[in-house]
Amino acid sequence: MKAVAVPVALAIFLFAAAGCGYHAAGHAVQLPENVKTIAVPAFVNQTTTYRIEQMLTESVVREFTTRTHYRILNDSSDAADATLLGKVLSTSASPLTYNSATGQAASVLVVVSMKVSLTDRQGKVLYQNPSYVFREQYEVSQDLRSFFEEDSPAFRRLSQDFARTLVSNILEGF
Repeated sequence: MKAVAVPVALAIFLFAAAGCGYHAAGHAVQLPENVKTIAVPAFVNQTTTYRIEQMLTESVVREFTTRTHYRILNDSSDAADATLLGKVLSTSASPLTYNSATGQAASVLVVVSMKVSLTDRQGKVLYQNPSYVFREQYEVSQDLRSFFEEDSPAFRRLSQDFARTLVSNILEGF
């Protein structure tokens, strides 16, 4: 009797776990089969952060190029099967920790919020997220002789993280 209970319990567990929301790596692409070319025009920058839209756009194009078979165009045109539009809504930099000896910021947190949408030729929304928020922190150099701006590398890391997440979300249909 116990020999039957174990396989039955295992089968019930596996059946229940199948609907838990996890998915296997390598999940199938969710974009329509007719999408072969994606236009990724430069994102719109609604902030005062210099060139953040260029960093984000370049990272997204690089991620699509290295991870997918889609042909990527730099601007929207009739040749594109779909167009990815992005808008940088806000950026901020706030001290995260302070140097107890000097009272100066020791680390800074940068936050960028964006919205994106991917539409096909007919204007049908294939993917959208109006509220992406990404954070990255960096250490502030305390040595003035070797000081250099750390926010640009932080924004670059943030851009790469955003691009990986965005492309995964589009491909996996989340």
